[in-house]
Amino acid sequence: MKNRTKRLLAIGLIAAMTASLAACTSEGSGGATSGEEKETEAGTGKIGVAMPTKDLQRWNQDGENMKKQLEEAGYEVDLQFANNDIATQVSQVENMISGGCDLLVIGSIDGESLGTPLATAEEQNIPVISYDRLIMNTTAVQYYATFDNYLVGQKQGEYLVEALDLENQAGPFNIEIFTGDPGDNNVNFFFSGAMDVLQPYIDEGKLVVQSGQTTKEQCATADWSTEKAQSRMDAILSSNYADKQLDAVLCSNDSTALGVENSLEANYTGEWPIITGQDCDMPNVKNIVAGKQAMSVFKDTRLLAEQTVKMVDAIMGGEEAEVNDTESYDNGTGVIPTYLCEPTVVTIDNYEEMLIDSGYYEASDIQ
Repeated sequence: MKNRTKRLLAIGLIAAMTASLAACTSEGSGGATSGEEKETEAGTGKIGVAMPTKDLQRWNQDGENMKKQLEEAGYEVDLQFANNDIATQVSQVENMISGGCDLLVIGSIDGESLGTPLATAEEQNIPVISYDRLIMNTTAVQYYATFDNYLVGQKQGEYLVEALDLENQAGPFNIEIFTGDPGDNNVNFFFSGAMDVLQPYIDEGKLVVQSGQTTKEQCATADWSTEKAQSRMDAILSSNYADKQLDAVLCSNDSTALGVENSLEANYTGEWPIITGQDCDMPNVKNIVAGKQAMSVFKDTRLLAEQTVKMVDAIMGGEEAEVNDTESYDNGTGVIPTYLCEPTVVTIDNYEEMLIDSGYYEASDIQ
């Protein structure tokens, strides 16, 4: 009798333990268990695409190009824009993870802000592609897809050197400098690429920054804001150019260039300066045609989206993605394998070929 009772107790204990383990497994069924490899397949699954904002034209195009090409490749897509609000983007990424996304493509607002949700993604073996802006200080990022952003700055600097004929002219020429949001890691590349070209001429005295604002921090524009760039240019003009000619303005992108141009139209009566930009935003292309902006560096987001989709396919198929740079982009935890697309310069001379003939814009968009 005693032996039978012991056997029944043992069977009951085993059953209770089995039920407990089953309950734990069931509770975790909403996502991959930590350390468990997710089974994925190219052309199937759900991809989360987190973009920083709709306020800038280029991010609208990035997001929509990405969504279109991923859906054509067979994926379900969760596309979210965060209105340049860090807390919103953090929440959106958290929801993508809890909502069953198999892979994340993230254009971050602030490269330092996503550590907590990306730690969860890494625990659940959800791969992360950092898109155009490198996400910093996390081991969750597997790949980085972007344009050669140092080359962007170089091209802007070289354009100014040629336009001002600095190799042959004594000068001095007056120049002011506008770069972007200090939380955007790309600013480091845009700024250093341009300044590596221009700094020797500043040191030589051929280029003079009348405002004295030459450091990245002094030249930064929070949120890449057109209004903030305009306000800073208003102050620079009133303090330094009441009786001086402004010859050039280095602007890292088109939204800052537009702010500078708006300020010049309202406050400046001298000869119009040479102004650089980036992204070929529609208002800026119109200003190129009107002679108010000299150039913009074109980053065809269709090409970047296409390359990112190739990365997604490779990762989802269990393969390594194609990269062409394994040295340049260290996010604080190590070098991130990167694919760089090449940017091109657009001016009044080639905008039709580059932007209209290629189908990026309709001719009516620029009128």
